[in-house]
Amino acid sequence: MKLVLLSGGSGKRLWPLSNDARSKQFLKVLENNKGVLNSMVQRVYGQLGNVGLADSAVIATSKSQVDMIQSQLDNNVSVVVEPERRDTFAAIALAATYLYSIKGVSLNEVVSVLPVDPYVDDQFFNRVKDLEKTIEKSKAELALIGVDPTYPSSKYGYIVPSNEDSGLEFRNVSHFTEKPNEETAKSLIDQGALWNCGVFAFKLDYIISLLQEKGLPIQYEALLEKYNQLPKISFDYEVVEKASKIVVLPYDGYWKDLGTWNTLTEEMATNQIGYGIIEDSKNTHLINELDIPVTVVGIPNAVVAVSPDGILISDKEKSPNIKEIVNSYDQRPMYEERRWGWYKVLDHTKFEDGTEVLTKRIGILKGKNLSYQMHNHRSEVWTIIKGEGEFALNGDVRLVKSGDVIEVPKGALHALRANKDIELIEVQTGTELIEEDIIRIYMSWEDILKNCNVVSK
Repeated sequence: MKLVLLSGGSGKRLWPLSNDARSKQFLKVLENNKGVLNSMVQRVYGQLGNVGLADSAVIATSKSQVDMIQSQLDNNVSVVVEPERRDTFAAIALAATYLYSIKGVSLNEVVSVLPVDPYVDDQFFNRVKDLEKTIEKSKAELALIGVDPTYPSSKYGYIVPSNEDSGLEFRNVSHFTEKPNEETAKSLIDQGALWNCGVFAFKLDYIISLLQEKGLPIQYEALLEKYNQLPKISFDYEVVEKASKIVVLPYDGYWKDLGTWNTLTEEMATNQIGYGIIEDSKNTHLINELDIPVTVVGIPNAVVAVSPDGILISDKEKSPNIKEIVNSYDQRPMYEERRWGWYKVLDHTKFEDGTEVLTKRIGILKGKNLSYQMHNHRSEVWTIIKGEGEFALNGDVRLVKSGDVIEVPKGALHALRANKDIELIEVQTGTELIEEDIIRIYMSWEDILKNCNVVSK
């Protein structure tokens, strides 16, 4: 069996820690068994390793999340990158062609699709393994996992099984009900309905044949070229609702969607992360990513989250409404993790003549490097405040260290590698200070050295 993990979304219900570049699955707020803070994606990938499924997994994601995935999983997973976001049908179709034409997976192989961020125990992934034999026994087009509900929730979709008893572990699916009110949810549960946790399986041939019927390419590279022609629609609407036979496999273990602050804080091992004090504030959580103290006094049942992107103070029960409130904010991400480290935006100033100045604090991890790149619309000045490394500029490489000030003119080819962890202050000056103004020439330091001269400082 192969796994496709779907990693998308901006997770704005967890603003201000989550943004368009750092979705909820990348927030390091969960403790592992060693007491180290982990993200949801790190937790899930570790669990897949525990049950022997990690080597079978690929992650389908957008370009904006690739660096974050590579940083948190140390390049240990295959990544299928969408050229643009077009919802889950397109993402799953692209992953299917990758498995078929790049990895050479048999059309008879079972493929399971699941979100990259469920909060579950290892038993859940053993249940995912059971989908393979369920597809074989049932001869169904799709097999789903349904979670036994613990209360009549209006936050989840429901899978309603048919009344017929197959006498087997799985049940035939009658229909689906999406996020009903609590009264309807209670009635559905009385009928044996299950929460839809977004996990399903099919034989690879099912999706490949579907693409052929639609006149779409089944070769990965060809589908990439026509990706913008794929319908912008969910897999549920495009495939699941049109399938003729679907079965569901019940799961009675622990499952939780940590999509809001009130659900996420319930699973945090501590009520405080970062610099600050909580006093006389029962059931209140503080998460502070800044280097300034935050004091919370006499505010019970609240979440206080502080990041370079903003400050949130919310009653926990009201916190699910955050997404709708902050959708009006049009702001670039102020913090991002990258394959080489991280950066924080310290200041962004726009002047009347169109000139912009952007100041960042950048961290590059030991052994990692920025790509060999150039910018058309900005110059940069770097002040190294920690560490040492090698700096490439227009074909020459020299050593640099803490205290050095480096000028990078507009149009200059440049890169930086950390021999020890490096931190620097970068000041960009130009007219379009956007991440898209990066023309990358070489990614690996080995390729950079092959095409540069090493000179003494």
